[in-house]
Amino acid sequence: MIEIENVSRDFGSVRAVDNVSFSVQKGEIVGLLGPNGAGKTTTMRMITGFLDPSSGLIKIDGQDISADPKSSKAKIGYMPESAPLYGEMIVDDYLRYVAAVQGADAEAKVPLLASVCGLTEVMHKNIGDLSRGYRQRVGLAHSLINDPEILILDEPTSGLDPNQIIEVRNLIKEIGKTRTVIISTHILSEVEMLCDRVVIISRGKIAADSPTGELHARYGHKASLRIQVSGCTLSALTKALKNLPGVSGVSQTENETNLTAALVSISGDEDIRPNVFSLVKENGWILYEMALQRNSLEDVFRTLTTAGAES
Repeated sequence: MIEIENVSRDFGSVRAVDNVSFSVQKGEIVGLLGPNGAGKTTTMRMITGFLDPSSGLIKIDGQDISADPKSSKAKIGYMPESAPLYGEMIVDDYLRYVAAVQGADAEAKVPLLASVCGLTEVMHKNIGDLSRGYRQRVGLAHSLINDPEILILDEPTSGLDPNQIIEVRNLIKEIGKTRTVIISTHILSEVEMLCDRVVIISRGKIAADSPTGELHARYGHKASLRIQVSGCTLSALTKALKNLPGVSGVSQTENETNLTAALVSISGDEDIRPNVFSLVKENGWILYEMALQRNSLEDVFRTLTTAGAES
């Protein structure tokens, strides 16, 4: 459905996107992740045709977007992070205006989208008087007016409260059942909940492109073990732990009063807990805590995007 082939984008002497290639199939929900300045928004704007690539090719449904931009853009719905809404218009008038501009049947589309996006109760209100969550819903309805095959959402839950986030996530999940969706977000739990696949961009380049579950499995095997003991010093505990097989490092961590605490980095897939337990017992120490912590998607993201400075 979407093919991005060796795409780069320069702003003067700065290369914001550097030789990026990936594709999104029909019906996929893909999370586009990266630190601030990584090139996510620039990539999304090129996919929508808002920006031209400096080099490379972008195809929508097999067609070069630059060859027939009008036809390609008609297949795309785009909601930027801060949806450009007219605050002085009431919701119903605004959506009918958007429908008229895009040549859509307002009588059929507006009531349907009001229902789908949960706007029925606020259709008579000024957009400027709505909560952030409802404004996001209006922006989403706007992006769906032309019934696009592709939906591109830039930080769709940014600035929402926890209840609004849940509501908008559920809405996106339902909409995604019948469309190809690309979501840019900093909320990694959102990616795990919504996305079939993750593309991580760092410093303008692709750092990872993998199904969400496989990405986590690939980098999530690394783990650490938090332990708290009494009856020994930190130096003695550290020295003893470093001699155990499977331990790649030991660092100090927060501890309760009168306890010694350490965070043990584990190499490979070995379960070191039995050896740690035996070590504590042999030295006559008292074990208060031993908690295994496997890497989260946040840890994976940090690993893939901090090899160099963020741009």
